[in-house]
Amino acid sequence: MAQDRVEPYTPREEDPWRELTRFTQARIGLGRAGSSLPTRALLDFQLAHARARDAVHDDLDVDLLARQLRERGLEPCVLHSAAPDRQTYVQRPDLGRILDDASATSLKSHQPASYDGVFIIADGLSARAIERHAAALLDHVLPMLADRGWHLAPVCIVGQGRVAIGDEIGALLGARLSVILIGERPGLTSPHSLGVYLTWDPSPGRTNAQRNCISNVHPQGLSYDLAARKLLYLMAAARQRRLSGVALKDEAPMPGGV
Repeated sequence: MAQDRVEPYTPREEDPWRELTRFTQARIGLGRAGSSLPTRALLDFQLAHARARDAVHDDLDVDLLARQLRERGLEPCVLHSAAPDRQTYVQRPDLGRILDDASATSLKSHQPASYDGVFIIADGLSARAIERHAAALLDHVLPMLADRGWHLAPVCIVGQGRVAIGDEIGALLGARLSVILIGERPGLTSPHSLGVYLTWDPSPGRTNAQRNCISNVHPQGLSYDLAARKLLYLMAAARQRRLSGVALKDEAPMPGGV
């Protein structure tokens, strides 16, 4: 009696999940090799992790950023936090929240003006995010604010800065509202994501509950245009209601009425 012929098993070379990776940067359908990941997926993960670690320790190229702003007709005010270097900044978050003596003295020498707001750019945990996205986001925001008659303080650049440093800067300049653009903690899919924090009536001692945040700003995340429109809405609402934080909701309509 003839036996049925059994075709040899040929493993699929193409992962059927691979097609879905065109639509997301998330790690999906990585496959497996025994009880572990395939070598390529493991090496990709290790590379992403190394890039995220490097982004945290990179120093901001202040000269490059200042040049980008001057090319746009802005004369930035360059400041520095009380953290003297990157290692101290990472180990002492408290020092990144306050200005060093020279920067505080420099701002105190300015006569406080009745500014509607001040934009602050700080490296945060990803200098790469600032170098790639800060000036581009301002290109979308500042013209819209100018059309609406906002009186803004000079843009401030802060080395080794954290979110709360915007409170001291806003208070010293007499600004009613502070907006800080800052590099977010790097992730495994985006080591250069920009965050935006808005605080009404900035002054030392403000808490995170008194701020509004727009996160994940970069071309593969929240676009510059959409981030700018959300920020414009929040700034106008904060000025009208004289508050920010948990009491101020982002109710800006989505493009196209969605």
